[in-house]
Amino acid sequence: MHEPDWKGPLGEAFEQAVAYLESLPERPVGSRADLEELRAALGGPLPEEPQDPREVVAALATAAEPGLMASGSGRFFGFVIGGATPAALAADWLTSTWDQNAGLHILGPAVSVAEEQAGRWLAELFGLPAGVSVGFVTGGQMANFTALAAARHEMLRRAGWDVETAGLPGAPPLRVLAGAGRHDTIDRALRFLGLGTGAIVPVEMDDQGRMHPDALRQALAGGRGPAIVCAQAGNVNSGAVDPLTEICEAAHEAGAWVHVDGAFGLWAAASPRLRPLVAGVELADSWATDAHKWLNVPYDSGVVLCAHPEAHRAAMGVRAVYLIHASGGERDEVDYTPEFSRRARSLPVYAAIRALGRSGVAALVERCCALASRFAEGLAAADGVVVLNEVVLNQVLVRFHAADGGHDALTRRVVERVQDDGTCWMSGTTWRGQAAMRISVSNWTTDEADVDRSVAAILRCARAG
Repeated sequence: MHEPDWKGPLGEAFEQAVAYLESLPERPVGSRADLEELRAALGGPLPEEPQDPREVVAALATAAEPGLMASGSGRFFGFVIGGATPAALAADWLTSTWDQNAGLHILGPAVSVAEEQAGRWLAELFGLPAGVSVGFVTGGQMANFTALAAARHEMLRRAGWDVETAGLPGAPPLRVLAGAGRHDTIDRALRFLGLGTGAIVPVEMDDQGRMHPDALRQALAGGRGPAIVCAQAGNVNSGAVDPLTEICEAAHEAGAWVHVDGAFGLWAAASPRLRPLVAGVELADSWATDAHKWLNVPYDSGVVLCAHPEAHRAAMGVRAVYLIHASGGERDEVDYTPEFSRRARSLPVYAAIRALGRSGVAALVERCCALASRFAEGLAAADGVVVLNEVVLNQVLVRFHAADGGHDALTRRVVERVQDDGTCWMSGTTWRGQAAMRISVSNWTTDEADVDRSVAAILRCARAG
């Protein structure tokens, strides 16, 4: 019988991984290879014969390395992308090694129980009601999708319609009231759910992207039938949080469901100092977040939570005669996510929370917010640089003013130059019709030296005109 060689390829992967991680503090952040170089390095004909696994791993690492974005670097500030803490990364390796099917309790009892526990810890960190249901999905997109599926079920049920049986043809029309500055995953989720973006009633927002409660009340009063309100904890550009208490009160008075898209902002609830920013979040009916962002676990770490477990299960649950379903108090993960089978993505979340503890999670979030403020102060002190938002969380919007009035063009040039420079990396955006640099501080390794070094690089690129 052939004995597999585990140590060879796994040892090679370990050595390559450690070398990569140890290079991050000084590594240029952006990719250094162009498209043709990567296609040449990774391309070639379909292999006809087996190859030594260790050599395959080594060749993959060598070919891919120049084309990697160092998103785990303390100087990566693009989008809202965190890194991976040591405990979370190690648990992710175990997740692949154990290769458990996280769909049914019987296929991985330890995974099922760990997921159950991680879900309880998350609900407690966020200050949500006891007994909320939790599902571990791929990311913020599927967290929003799953929550809105539960909302669709419940609101149509209250209107006397069984959408799981009858579908949407003939169903009472559903209105979805959402801020004009909502994240695009809300629109996409509504497309997936068959409601369409035409169901959206945009609600006016203030200059920071916060929904106006009075405008919401008017919009609710201006229509009839079942309604879902989508609030936001952390505007994708400014980081601003909707006034959640007023939104929940207004929505519930009108009989509407409230969903909170808290992809990164929901983590403010884990901090005693920042929790007032998300006051009232516990009043909502469902929540979406992404542990990859501020808990700093590897990708594939979205989380959906629901205050109505029956609606959650009704929208997602499944039964099949060939499966062995939980019957004695166990928890089948398949009842809370769109997937039939999946990897045990809750394990890195479990490990991260256990390693950090409540105080460690709070410190991570607070440190990122403090460093975002340091970014804003350092850039705003320079001539011709304007910070466009109130820096309440980890997001900073910056605009560069040109002597000839071409502020948009200059801002875009500065973003491109910074990306090419390699000291740090952040993306551009459009905020209230103006080009802006968007800085997101989300990595557990980022420190003051990273920020100061990055500020100097940005200003150097800005001075180049």
